[in-house]
Amino acid sequence: MKLTSPAFEYNKFIPKKFTCLGEDVNPTLDIKDIPRGAQSLVLIVDDPDAPVGTWVHWVVYDIPVTDLIKENSIPGTQGINDFNKINYGGPCPPSGTHRYFFKLYALDTKLNLAQGRTKTQIEKAMDGHILEKDELIGLFKK
Repeated sequence: MKLTSPAFEYNKFIPKKFTCLGEDVNPTLDIKDIPRGAQSLVLIVDDPDAPVGTWVHWVVYDIPVTDLIKENSIPGTQGINDFNKINYGGPCPPSGTHRYFFKLYALDTKLNLAQGRTKTQIEKAMDGHILEKDELIGLFKK
């Protein structure tokens, strides 16, 4: 499975539009080679460089199997992020350049969990159901 974006390349800077300094909307994501048997997708976006530890920007689960997540969309059920919101929260580092990991998982099941679950709860529910994973890393600094 391969995750890419027309908005930015792997390990390159994320355009301001998709950050707290811009429109703060999710970028388009392209997905290729989803494994056979996949029943749903999960997307977790986080920043391991945050001063308080890994900061969660977006959690979306039970995404129907698709090859495209459109810009400014809600492709599945949203979890709660570390801004304490149920939506995409774009890159907004307090200082320096941070890395933002867009992690995509193909699962052999749907999670069927209510909206507002945390990253930890989703990761626990995914355990034993991950068929494949890929990630796209983007950078941002204010």
